[in-house]
Formats: sequence, structure tokens, C-alpha cells
Amino acid sequence: IGKLAKAAQVGVETVRYYQQRALLPKPPGTDGVRRYALVMVERIRFIKRAQDLGFSLDEISSLLALEDGTDREAIRSLTTARLVQVEAKLADLERMRNSLRQLVSACEHIARDWPCPIIASLAGDRE
Repeated sequence: IGKLAKAAQVGVETVRYYQQRALLPKPPGTDGVRRYALVMVERIRFIKRAQDLGFSLDEISSLLALEDGTDREAIRSLTTARLVQVEAKLADLERMRNSLRQLVSACEHIARDWPCPIIASLAGDRE
């Protein structure tokens, strides 16, 4: 398991966790030694790349079930749902950026003898 983890550039606990989540099979052990197929390194890398794109482990499990690539509709559906979530987050981040820009600008342009309005705004005061 240590060699597999090192080859895939993850920790041993990550491999064990993926096994618990049934993302990786547990190979049969002989004499207390388990032998992992080389394809498990690529499977772990697949999981990590999918996580980097924001897929949950449950979604990754579904993608792994579709790994032969033939059910294009199901793959596209899962990926489109993830894309919709990413786009919603981007819209939220854009709103947050605009709000923060307005707050910074208000603080920069208010008279020096007045307190910066950022704190009052975050506290919910409406002046």
C-alpha cells in the first residue's frame, strides 16, 4: 500500500479511505502482503483530477462506474451538473467581489473624520 501511495503521490491513509469508499478495490492479501495492479495508480490519479474539478467522491464513484466511456449521456449529465454548480459559484463570487469593491471604495472615499463604513455594513447597520 505504501508503494502504491508513493507512486500515485498520495498518502497511505488516502488509499485506505478510497478503499473504504469503494473507489479502489482491496486486493487479496497473501502472507499479509497485498499486491496492487499498476492501473490502480492511474485510478487514484483519475480520482484526484476529478476532485480537482470539484466532483464529490460520490460523483467520482459514478464516473468510475462509467469509465469505459460508452454511456456518453450519463457522463455528460454528471459533468453538466458539476458545470452548473461551478457557474453558480462563480456568479456568487462575482457578487461578492462587487460588494467588496463597493465597500473598499466607500471606505476610501468617506471623510476622514467618519469611521470606515465596512464594519457597520458587515454588522448589518443600514445608514
